[in-house]
Amino acid sequence: MTDPAELDDTACLEAWRAGDRAAGQQLFARYYEPVARFFANKVGDASADLIQRTFLACVEGMTRFRAEGSFRSYLFAIAYRQLCRHYRDRNGDRIDLQTISACALDPSASGILVEREELRLFLAGLREIPLELQVVLELHYWEQCSVAEIAMSLEIPEGTVKSRLRRGREQLRAAVERLAASPAAAATTMRGIETWAQEVRAQSLG
Repeated sequence: MTDPAELDDTACLEAWRAGDRAAGQQLFARYYEPVARFFANKVGDASADLIQRTFLACVEGMTRFRAEGSFRSYLFAIAYRQLCRHYRDRNGDRIDLQTISACALDPSASGILVEREELRLFLAGLREIPLELQVVLELHYWEQCSVAEIAMSLEIPEGTVKSRLRRGREQLRAAVERLAASPAAAATTMRGIETWAQEVRAQSLG
């Protein structure tokens, strides 16, 4: 029998659907950290519950998954729906997730521990911009998702993803400049976005 760890996502998914529980466990192990990162800079202490809900919804909806996109885009789509439901359950259906920020919705500190000032500014800046822009930037920089994958996850056109990436970078820069102790610190933070994203990916959130 093939070791599920040697299979790509599509093969793992097919094996799981055929009854191989080890293949399903491999997918969950493979994507636990990405899903944990998705929630960590947005909901603080509620992350653990939302991670569990995401994977439970994944299992419950597996028979309806048509593999029109990647497995991880399907999983992030579930995570995003869980995030929106969480905020609306806490704050009411009338909140506008297109304009309100994670910081305004949940002022608690990020669930990601940092030491470097630039990384702290990067994470704080992301929490200051509208949630829909934060989600797109984090999927792009943290998870290195393609425009097509982000579009699939958020159920929006690819052109909208590109627009949000552009506006997100602009608003992130403005937020970092507002939060930074000096213009030099803001400039260093924005120049090193790829480095800070790599540091976030390297952290264990288990």
